[in-house]
Amino acid sequence: MSFAGASFSGRGVSFDRASFSGGAVLFDGASFSGGWVSFYKAAFNGGLVSFHKASFSGGRVSFRKASFSDREVSFTMASFSGGAVFFDGASFSGGRVLFTGARFGGGEVSFGEASFSGAWVSFELASFRGGKVSFREAAFSGEKVFFSGASFSAGEVSFAGARFSGGEVSFRMTMFSGGQVRLDEAFIDVLPKFDVWPGGAPPEGLFLPEA
Repeated sequence: MSFAGASFSGRGVSFDRASFSGGAVLFDGASFSGGWVSFYKAAFNGGLVSFHKASFSGGRVSFRKASFSDREVSFTMASFSGGAVFFDGASFSGGRVLFTGARFGGGEVSFGEASFSGAWVSFELASFRGGKVSFREAAFSGEKVFFSGASFSAGEVSFAGARFSGGEVSFRMTMFSGGQVRLDEAFIDVLPKFDVWPGGAPPEGLFLPEA
């Protein structure tokens, strides 16, 4: 199923409770500038879901309580400059969740109470230049969560109440020059990996859990 290059700027589109098994669901290069698109409680089993180079500048896109099982979910090089994208309560089991090279410059992206079980999660090389990204009370169990090579210059990334059990969380080669990254209210079994900072103190705007 392909919506590559499609433009969503007005009326709503509903994929609520749809079931996608195997194959590919493609929104590569799609533009979301108004209206709404909903995947509420949709089930994605196997195959690929791709929003590669999609643009989110307005409207609302919801994956609330959607389930992704053994799939690759890709938002590589997607742009978030306005509107809202919700993954609240979504479950990702196995497979890979990729926001590699994504650009966050405005709007809101929420993973509130989402669960990542055995999934490889990548925000590598992503840039955070505004807006808000929230992982409030999200649960990460096993596998790896990478922010390696990402840059944070504005906006807020919050992990309030999030839980990391097992696996690896990496912020290697990450640049912090503005905005806030709040890990201080997260519950983490093993502290994330960072590069050695000059003087030993974390950069301004990075808030870590107490040792």
